[in-house]
Amino acid sequence: MSVIDRIKETVESKPIVLFMKGTPQFPMCGFSSRTVQALKAAGVENMATVNVLEDPEVRANLPRFSNWPTFPQLFIKGELIGGCDIVTELYESGELTRLVAEAQSA
Repeated sequence: MSVIDRIKETVESKPIVLFMKGTPQFPMCGFSSRTVQALKAAGVENMATVNVLEDPEVRANLPRFSNWPTFPQLFIKGELIGGCDIVTELYESGELTRLVAEAQSA
């Protein structure tokens, strides 16, 4: 299975997926940390995470798959939501809480 197929399968098989540097417990960059905090504040109970520092193939190919150059990258219901700034803005507007609730109830 190609790395692009692995990424696609991960994104399509889980309602909420965060590709990040580090783990939710030990984020390895400030952007990943802030994104995890926003998701937790929005009520995420269960999300899949992929530590791109542990998988260089995913780290190299995810920007091509998503057409988004930076990390972290949040996908909800198979759709790219964006990175830290977008996730933070969505949280502040209340939209992230709605997206998370819909994804978790599906």
